[in-house]
Amino acid sequence: MAQQPDLQTVELTPELWPALEQLFGRNGACGGCWCMFWRIPKGERYADVKGPEAKRRFKALVDAGEAKGVLAFVDGEPVGWATYGPRRAFPSLDRAPSLKCDDADAVASVPCFFIHRNWRGQGVATALLAAVEAALSREGPTTLEAYPVKPPAGGGRISNGSAYTGTLPFFLKRGYTLVADRPAGRQRVRKPLKAAPRKRAPKA
Repeated sequence: MAQQPDLQTVELTPELWPALEQLFGRNGACGGCWCMFWRIPKGERYADVKGPEAKRRFKALVDAGEAKGVLAFVDGEPVGWATYGPRRAFPSLDRAPSLKCDDADAVASVPCFFIHRNWRGQGVATALLAAVEAALSREGPTTLEAYPVKPPAGGGRISNGSAYTGTLPFFLKRGYTLVADRPAGRQRVRKPLKAAPRKRAPKA
C-alpha cells in the first residue's frame, strides 16, 4: 500500500504570499483569477480585472489581512488553496441571481478551491474544507455556505475549470444540506458550525 503524503494545512498570512504565488503560477490559478472573481465590486467586469490587476488587488488584501484562506502543503510544497470569509466579502455572489439569499449578513462562504493538478483526487480538498470549518468554528457559531456544481444528468464528467467551487456530492457527503436546488449548474449548500470548545485555563 502506498504511503499517504504528509498533508498539512495552514491559514493564510502575508508571509505565506510566496507559497500562494507559487501555487497559483503565472496565470493566477484559473485564467488570471488570483482569487478575485467573487470579490469584483459592482460596476466592474471580471474581464477587465483578471491578470496582473487581479494579482495586485489580491496581494493588497493579503497584506492587509483582509483575505482569509487556507493553504495545503505536502513536504513543504503548496498543493492546494481554499478561500473563505463573510459572504459579504464576495459581492459577486449577490449579483448571481441563482445564488442570492436573504440572510447574507449572517453567513460565511467558502466560494472556491484550487488544487494543483498533480494532487487532485488525493484528499486535498477534504483537508482544506475541514480546516476552513475549524477556523470558522473558533470564531463562534455560524452557517457556512458553498456553491458546488451539480453533476450533469447521466453521470457525465465535470470539467476542472467548472469545479473550482467544488461538486455537490463532495459537500453532501460532508454534512451539507442543499438549500437551493437547481436543474443544473451551481447549487447553494449550507452547514451549521458550532463554536469550538474553549480550552480551560490550567488550575493555579
